[in-house]
Order: sequence, then C-alpha cells, then structure tokens
Amino acid sequence: MSSTVAKAKGFKHSKPGLWLSIGTSAFGAVSIVKDVKKARLEQDTLKLINAVVGAVALVTGTALLVRELRQLGDDDVLLG
Repeated sequence: MSSTVAKAKGFKHSKPGLWLSIGTSAFGAVSIVKDVKKARLEQDTLKLINAVVGAVALVTGTALLVRELRQLGDDDVLLG
C-alpha cells in the first residue's frame, strides 16, 4: 500500500500531474467568474472582494504550477 501512496505523490510532481492541476485550475476560474458576476449583480462588495482574492490565489497557484512544469522540462535529459 505504501508504494501506491508513493506513486500518487510522484504523480503530483510529474508532467501529467502538473497538467492535470493546471486544467483543474481552469475549472476553478469558471467558478470565480460566476461568483464575480453574481456579486456585481447583487452589488455585494464583500462577495466581490472574496471572488477577487480567490482569483488572485488561482492565478498565483497556476503560475507556480507552470514554473514547476518548466523546471521539470529543464531537468529532462532528453530535451537538453
């Protein structure tokens, strides 16, 4: 069982795992857009601030994933 856990942890830092995480972030962006529209429609400043902070976190997280993906590519012997 521990080898299964190790494989799962390794997948998170593999190229397919990183691409999957980036794709998941894209779905999160759809939710944030809906939240922003709803907050503006209701003229709820607090909900709007919450959606904007969520968007900033999503952008930062995606940027970190892209950086890790690029570093993985730099370390690839076949690319060099």
